Amino acid sequence: MLVRAGNTWLWTAHAALLAGVLTGCSEAADGDDSQASTRPSASASAETSGAGDSAAPRGGTIGAAGSACELPVAFDTAKSWKAEAVEAPLDQGPVSLACEIDAKPAGNIGFLRVWAGKPGDADARTVLEAFVAAEEGVSGAKYSAFTSGGLSGAKVEYLYTSELLEETKKESAFAVTTAEGPVVVHLGGLDTEEHEEMLPAYELARRTLRAV
Repeated sequence: MLVRAGNTWLWTAHAALLAGVLTGCSEAADGDDSQASTRPSASASAETSGAGDSAAPRGGTIGAAGSACELPVAFDTAKSWKAEAVEAPLDQGPVSLACEIDAKPAGNIGFLRVWAGKPGDADARTVLEAFVAAEEGVSGAKYSAFTSGGLSGAKVEYLYTSELLEETKKESAFAVTTAEGPVVVHLGGLDTEEHEEMLPAYELARRTLRAV
């Protein structure tokens, strides 16, 4: 299935990135101790923002015509995160991957991914449930409703277990429906620690979400 192949590719890439990170850490340990990592910890991020799920500093906006990713909705992206439209989209449930917003320039390993679908009668909760159901290895999904920019949507937090890496991590997503079709915004991450450090960027996107 295309989704399965997509997840395998993503986790293979994550495994390779993890190996590189671990190698870099080993080399740093053998070198000058003064060159310590400057990436903020999850607790430091929480202290800076006031709460672990507070919105991050704004860097730009995507969604509108002329932006890096043209979508049925627009929202603010976190400072230093880089957005890029996906040329060969993957499918997951009722939506296809349309945009990736890379956290690496901001010091994290992970993406905020935007998925878009065709117009239909399904509400945001139904779309989100179908999106989650299409991802193997999901457990403990907790759904709730939200509103932003005149849009009503659904959000979810869940655990994803990778058979490839044999580990479990947190993931989050939210969905809205528009006249042009549904949109799902998903935050994964290399592991739970990375996910939690990137949550402020996810919250910024959700809280600034509006129709184009």
